Amino acid sequence: MTEEVKEKVKEAEVWSMDELVALTDAVQESEVEFRGKNLVFQFCELTEKEEPKMKMPDDSMPEEDKTAMYQEIGANRVKKMLLKANEKNPDGPCINTEMWEKLPTTLRYQVSNVILGVQE
Repeated sequence: MTEEVKEKVKEAEVWSMDELVALTDAVQESEVEFRGKNLVFQFCELTEKEEPKMKMPDDSMPEEDKTAMYQEIGANRVKKMLLKANEKNPDGPCINTEMWEKLPTTLRYQVSNVILGVQE
């Protein structure tokens, strides 16, 4: 590791294990801007046992089918994270499953990217 990299690592904040574990119990809020207005929503990180159970794509499948399966896995994960937060904080800025299905696709992608930590 170069001295520059070592210095950057030193300056970076480091998660403690307690902080990471607490994330699976904490309701987080975020917002996205969509067509000139903000949407505030809440979500909660999942533990492995809370992750939606789905079959992983087979490597021999066509790329299009694998992509569709990965999109479904991601969508189910986001829904589960929204629902977990709603159960923990029913008075918060909830997006329930019925609403989620009716939201514009571009907005759902924005919310999903925030929740999953995808950089645009």
